[in-house]
Amino acid sequence: MAGYDFDLFTIGAGSGGVAGSRRAGSHGAKVGIAESVRVGGTCVLRGCVPKKLLVYAAHFADDFADAAGFGWTVAQPEFDWPLLIANKDRELDRLNGIYLKLLAESGVELFEARARLLDAHTIDLGKTRVTAERILIATGGHPVLPQIPGIEHAITSNEALALPELPRRITIVGGGYIAVEFAGIFNALGVEVTLVLRGEAVLRGFDEDVRLALGLELAGRGIAIKAGTVGTRIDQRGSELVLTTRAGEEIAADRVLYATGRAPNTRGLGLEALGVLSNEKGAIAVDEWSETAVPGIFAVGDATDRLNLTPVAIAEARALVDTLFGGNPTKFEHSGVPSAVFSSPPVATVGLTEAQARSRYRHIDVYRTRFRPMKHTLSGREERIMMKLVVERESDKVLGCHMVGPDAAEIIQGLAIALKCGATKRQFDQTVGIHPTAAEEFVTMREKLAEPAAAAAE
Repeated sequence: MAGYDFDLFTIGAGSGGVAGSRRAGSHGAKVGIAESVRVGGTCVLRGCVPKKLLVYAAHFADDFADAAGFGWTVAQPEFDWPLLIANKDRELDRLNGIYLKLLAESGVELFEARARLLDAHTIDLGKTRVTAERILIATGGHPVLPQIPGIEHAITSNEALALPELPRRITIVGGGYIAVEFAGIFNALGVEVTLVLRGEAVLRGFDEDVRLALGLELAGRGIAIKAGTVGTRIDQRGSELVLTTRAGEEIAADRVLYATGRAPNTRGLGLEALGVLSNEKGAIAVDEWSETAVPGIFAVGDATDRLNLTPVAIAEARALVDTLFGGNPTKFEHSGVPSAVFSSPPVATVGLTEAQARSRYRHIDVYRTRFRPMKHTLSGREERIMMKLVVERESDKVLGCHMVGPDAAEIIQGLAIALKCGATKRQFDQTVGIHPTAAEEFVTMREKLAEPAAAAAE
């Protein structure tokens, strides 16, 4: 580290930045990290964690409603939104403290300042400057809003997690995972929800059967879905916010939440002047080792817009640090990564969609089931579970597993291991199911769906 203050300096103390910095410290590197807000990043402070806590809160509505079918007499429950938000904030404070402690115990020096690169080895921190042999950009991302008249009246997911009071009506614009998750949360808490989609179905990029199944369940819960709809302006009329669509329809609500996209937090870092390449969204271009066009400057996580998931950012950072300081050159493999959407009901998936598989393989087999879970035979709820397997016919290898229904994320996590090991459909078939569970359906599906051409001819 001759001539440098640090072996590694990380900009951004979210999940990826903290994980990489701590691991570098464990390898004996001298590490510094800069964070201009609070340590914890999007996941801990403005994303996965607070949102999942709200999802848990929303699920109690189903539990109270379902209890009667199982013999319980439950008094009319009351919900206190401010109390939930206060409890959520207290938990975030606790996690922030844990992250601060972890950095300190790893010997990582924290700078509570906004960082800007002056050259490939010098970081300006406002009141001071430091130098580093290598620099890691892990600044995450932020919600973006379209430039339409009245957009200043809209909120993003950031504000939705800390509303002072629960609205009576909310219009949510977007069909991605953030939009459908908040639609489920607010709907379960008694809010009248309208979901406005530019496309024809929710969750663009997911398997078509997943998109269809979730859309049906959201509508079944009373969420008004307006597909093929684009908002053109927002007007405040008294206490109402009115979203006007391209077709001239007016949708009134107390709040308008836009969840139509995110962009990397890379502006103002001084990257362009150094020759660090990025696209129009600001996503930093990196190679398979997470290195930018400037030697010694690296980037991981949402700042690169490769695969924007918290565990991926952590894995990318750890692979990079093991390569640089651990004597173990490691590339992170971005394929076969499981993911979940904590909608109501939840979605989880790993591997290829049916469309992706058909584009890559000559012949595939598809297995799909849709059923009412045992619990609802007594609860009376009409909600159904959808499960799907995509298999390459020649090798019998399972290419993709998809699920819409309770505990989807917990179930798919285990199947992700099977896919990582190259499991075949025959091995799925030979596995004994745990009865009675929903998960056993993944090892009991035997009937292939008809080929698309054959189905169309019938």
